[in-house]
This record gives sequence, C-alpha cells and structure tokens, in this order.
Amino acid sequence: MPGQVRLKAKAERAARRYHPWLYSGAVDRVEGKPRPGDLVAVTDAQGDFIAWGHYSTSNIRVRLLDWNQEARIDETWWSNRLAEAVKRRAHLARRPGLNAYRVVFAESDGLPGLIADYYHGWIVLQALTPGVDRLKSFLAERLLTALPAEGVFERSDADSRGLEGLESKQGPLLGSTPPDLIEIEEHGFRFLVNPAQGQKTGFYLDQRPNRRLLLDLAADKDVLDCFSYTASFSVYAYAAGAKSVVRIESSADASELGRANLELNGYGRAPGQTLVADAFRVLREFRDRDRSFDLIVLDPPKLAPTRAQVSKAARAYKDINLLALKLLRPDGLLVTCSCSSGVDADLFQKIVFGASLDAGRRVRIIGRLSQGSDHPALLSFPEAAYLKGLIGRVV
Repeated sequence: MPGQVRLKAKAERAARRYHPWLYSGAVDRVEGKPRPGDLVAVTDAQGDFIAWGHYSTSNIRVRLLDWNQEARIDETWWSNRLAEAVKRRAHLARRPGLNAYRVVFAESDGLPGLIADYYHGWIVLQALTPGVDRLKSFLAERLLTALPAEGVFERSDADSRGLEGLESKQGPLLGSTPPDLIEIEEHGFRFLVNPAQGQKTGFYLDQRPNRRLLLDLAADKDVLDCFSYTASFSVYAYAAGAKSVVRIESSADASELGRANLELNGYGRAPGQTLVADAFRVLREFRDRDRSFDLIVLDPPKLAPTRAQVSKAARAYKDINLLALKLLRPDGLLVTCSCSSGVDADLFQKIVFGASLDAGRRVRIIGRLSQGSDHPALLSFPEAAYLKGLIGRVV
C-alpha cells in the first residue's frame, strides 16, 4: 500500500488549487515508511484525499502527480502523459527551419522532475527527482518510440539533484550515442550544440522567440552581446544587419563554439570582437573608457537558484543593468533578461527601474520577454514562468 502524507490543518489550500509542490512545512505526519521516489497519497488534516504524488526528503516533500483518487499511477499513466506532451509540440515538429525544441517541461506537462529536449534526431533527458530517476529508462524508451530520434542522452547533472539526495548522472541512456556536436536549425539559422558539456541540455531553447526579435531591432547598430554563450543572439543581430557585434563570454569553450556558429551562418568575418572575460568587469572597463553601443543584450546565467539568494541576485542584476544603461547611446536599446525563478517579472522590472534611476537614464519599455511556447507555465504553478525580460529604449 502507498504511504500517506497528512497535512496540517489549513495547509492544504495550495494543493487543492493544483499547485504541484508540497513543502515540508505543510506536513503534519507521514504514515508508513515511504522512501524517496515512492508514490504516496496526500490527505488533508481530516484524512480526506487530495492527490497522489512522489515522496522526497527534500524541502519539496511531495511533487503532486494526479488529483483523481481513482487514477492508477503506472506505466500506462506515464506513457499517456508523455504522449500528450509530445502532441502539444506537434506544431513545432512540423515547422520549417526548426528541429530543436523542448518536448517535456516537468510540472507544466504534468510530469514533475522530467525534462526532455529534442535536438535534430537526438533526445537529451534530465531526471531531477528520485521518482523520475527510477523511471528514466522506461521514459527514455517511450520518448524514443514517440519521436524520430536515434538515441537518448542523459544530462541529470543539475544542482537540484543534490538536494534530492541524487548523484550527478551523465551519458548515453538508450539507443545510439550522439556526436560531440549536433547541428540544429532555429528559424532557419544553424547552431552547433554540445549535448554533453553545454549549459542546461546544450542550448538555450527557451530564448527562441526572443532571439527572433533582434531581427527587428539590430539593423545598422553597434551591438554588445553580454554572456553571449554560443553566440545565438549575435547570429540574429548580424542577420538583421548589425554594423558590429562585441561578444563577451567567460567560458573559452563556449566562446569557441560561438565562433563556429558565426562561421556556420556566414558571419565569421563580420565586424566585431570576441572577449573571453567576465562581463561585469568588461562593462566597467568600457564605462571607464567611454565606450558606447546602440543595442546591448544582457542574458546572464541563473543568479538566484533559490529564494534565499534573491537579495544577492537583485544586487547583481541591478549592477549589470546599471552598467549597460550607462553604455547606451541616446535612443539606444537594452534587451535584458533574468532566468532566475526566484526573481519574478514585477521584481525584475523594479530592479531595472532602480538601475535606470542610478544611471540617470529614462527608459521606455517597448517589449516584454518570456520563454517559448514549448516551455509553458500553468496558472496554478507560476514558478514555471522563470524567464522574463524587458526591451527598453533610452528616452
């Protein structure tokens, strides 16, 4: 019989409203002896059923799976959920000039703990919880059946696995082993992806719609691409007709892959500069040397993985936006992003506003950024809307 997690009095509101995370502070007692990854029934203080979920010893004590008491959480259940997720991306699978997208986005697809990305014939899978870690071979098999892929590569190396008591895992999971570099297409542009060593699962698929916006913004502009990673924003800037692009990336390997991506798209000799350096330091040097640009892209890595780090991250976001605003020419454009789930869109706008005040620049918002449609966010789970950003024009 499944174990049971009984909640404290008046602690069931979020679970009743379909929020998929149940925190340890809401738990009154655990009946039975469930192990991490075991299926448990969650009840209110009176013992009335709320949902089925996967048990954990982390602060997120249960990840809720199904609110139907009659549901059977078996292989058929998981297969059906996977099939629904794949079907929801069918329009992307048919889109010309696109062969890379997110197939499964964890809680937002009703599959907490599972991430799966498709890269032109290969699937990269992340198992982030004990429950999914037990099922990953079966899930890989089902994904390989559902998609035109040669193999599934595991990238279960996110820091969050440590919080779940799981070791980092990486390597071929099922089928053939992918090449060191996979060539993908996005809006007809070509990019090389390293599934084993790249950030996240190899590429920032979530920024797809935001990169495309540069086609309307970067014409005839001197562009500064900060935290440029593998130069995806730079490729779009050149395609729009940018006069020059300066790229800043701290990783030499990512910077080299960025150079290869520029060459792959015909921009290997385009005017610009590549700096393998810390963006914060370089922007300060540019400020001191009175360098200026028409358009600056800020796409830093996650600065606040947890809520406890929000204050520190807010200072870093303000610092980098302040420096960028000081480098913009009159009528210049700032494309600024945050992928920290602990920093919501309202707080991020306030941070950028504070930076604009300190920089002595008035800024008009002309666009708002979010993640692509293959990274949906349930209304009951706003934490999934982790990517947010602004396009601002200096007044």
